[in-house]
Amino acid sequence: MRVSAIVPAYNEGPRIAAVLDVVRQSKMVDEILVVDDGSDDDTAEVAAAHGAKVVRMGHNAGKGGAVARGIESTLGDVLLFLDADLVGLTVAHVDDLLTPVLSDTADMTVGIFGNGRPATDLAQAITPWLSGQRAVRRRAFDGLDLGESGFGIEALLTRHARESGMRVAEVKLPRLTQVMKEEKLGPMKGAALRVKMYWDVLKTVVHWD
Repeated sequence: MRVSAIVPAYNEGPRIAAVLDVVRQSKMVDEILVVDDGSDDDTAEVAAAHGAKVVRMGHNAGKGGAVARGIESTLGDVLLFLDADLVGLTVAHVDDLLTPVLSDTADMTVGIFGNGRPATDLAQAITPWLSGQRAVRRRAFDGLDLGESGFGIEALLTRHARESGMRVAEVKLPRLTQVMKEEKLGPMKGAALRVKMYWDVLKTVVHWD
């Protein structure tokens, strides 16, 4: 089966190279696509320089819209989703996310941080279904509208997996963490973006049974 790695990114020029350089080393990954979600920094140029195919959105469509565009722009039977701001990513993390899906013991894997940073470890311990690190069979997206989900895309995928009876496996990702929004944007802007993220998630969660 062909594996496509999709990395949605918005103003991640200083961070994305470290992620791409690791993904390129995995023998399980056949193509890497970065969806530049309307960045106004050098995200697209850095991604191209580090071996990724790049699709540029004309405007900031949000994470859901960027992921939807990524799915449309790839050919993989299995789709690997990774955030662009990961810190400590290894080839073992990538392969561990993919192996259950490629071996047909799961339809989706969800990566869970551990022993990385207390803040990100705690967040994923409380809400593991919000993890952006996943491997999923392409067919799982049939009939699923991601475009308006924004930061709620992970909650939407989790709900869809439950409703459709998908086999989901949690995969521990030791010593992996990510740069927090407040660190990228400063306390005020970072907090505002975090509020938007949780609002997008809430809009998705309230539709659960």
